[in-house]
Amino acid sequence: MNDSSLVPDEALPLGFRFAAVKAGIKPSGNADFAVAVADVSASAAAMFTGNRVVAAPIIVGRKHLARSAGHVRVVAVNAGNANCATGQIGIVACQRVCSAAAETFQCEGHEVFPSSTGIIGVPLPAEKPIAALPEVAASLGATPGHFAQFARAIMTTDTRPKVACASLKLDGRLVRIAGVCKGAGMIHPQLVPHATMLVYLFTDAAIEPSGLDTLLRQSAEVSFNRISIDGDTSTNDTVLLLASGASSVQVDSTNTSFLGALTEVCTSLAKQIVEDGEGVTHVVELRIEGAATDRDALTVAKAIAHSPLVKTAWAGCDPNWGRLMAAAGYSGATIDPERINIWFGEQQICKNGGRVANFDEAAAHAYLKQREFIVRLDLGIGNGKCRFWTTDLTAEYVRINADYST
Repeated sequence: MNDSSLVPDEALPLGFRFAAVKAGIKPSGNADFAVAVADVSASAAAMFTGNRVVAAPIIVGRKHLARSAGHVRVVAVNAGNANCATGQIGIVACQRVCSAAAETFQCEGHEVFPSSTGIIGVPLPAEKPIAALPEVAASLGATPGHFAQFARAIMTTDTRPKVACASLKLDGRLVRIAGVCKGAGMIHPQLVPHATMLVYLFTDAAIEPSGLDTLLRQSAEVSFNRISIDGDTSTNDTVLLLASGASSVQVDSTNTSFLGALTEVCTSLAKQIVEDGEGVTHVVELRIEGAATDRDALTVAKAIAHSPLVKTAWAGCDPNWGRLMAAAGYSGATIDPERINIWFGEQQICKNGGRVANFDEAAAHAYLKQREFIVRLDLGIGNGKCRFWTTDLTAEYVRINADYST
């Protein structure tokens, strides 16, 4: 599949243009500065990392959204430098890029939304993206190829661009949603009015910022907040949703059809991040059932997903279900060990807290050799449940991250 076919032409939301150029930030020399421009000021909602150490673009972006009352004209994303832990110098660099972008695209400085991804602790060379802005302006376009270029330019350790789209009919007219994201490592988003996860979602529906915020939170909770690769929460995690209104279809926060389509896009992007995890050889869907509450189910899922012992067992296709029991036990959720049942796919491994009498270790080992598999735990206590996507932990992950900065 070539880049221009990642999103069909008819699937791109109206009212946005995209571009990506080589600003000279990435040592590789690849495209590293991606920009999206709304034809008119778009409604916006965003969620950011739960990490208390936050990057300069998040500090600036929050202030801009507050000052603009939830409206954005320009999204400016640089890759290759996180602009985090850079102090006031980093804030000033970010503001300089925003001011230059505002001048280039004839909008207010607070209508520019900045993002950065890459190595932490290195000052952002603001002069590089600023110098690239004329080329950005000259190359803007509203084609799938332009959108794909945006997706590719924000990549760091990603092996492929990640996009998703959906469309639906509302009031007899077509409404489009398209999203792009990056992320392959340092992935355990904890989004609150929340290499990094960056997500940019675009729709041509007409939605007020407050309604957009409600819709984004609902969709992110069951998608981006349900994935983990390594348990590390980035300093730069950002999810931004923009609504251009170009379809003239009015949508509010109670529209379940739109929420369903948005959640579909978010879930696709979240799973693509997991599938492209650094060094990953197995993608695991955890299905936790029978918990006292949904929150308890999520607590158990995270304990399992973040356990090095569990993740390394998956890397070796080792059906060591005892590690799952141990993780559930220390998770902090309410459990009764004698009620726990565990399945690898359709094969039950554990019954009422103990190994099943007819446990077929060879069959379980063969099942775990698949790149994708399902692990289901029924805690046998209540009706709480959740789905969560995670990965194994391999020597390749260690290799990638052992020399990331050098």
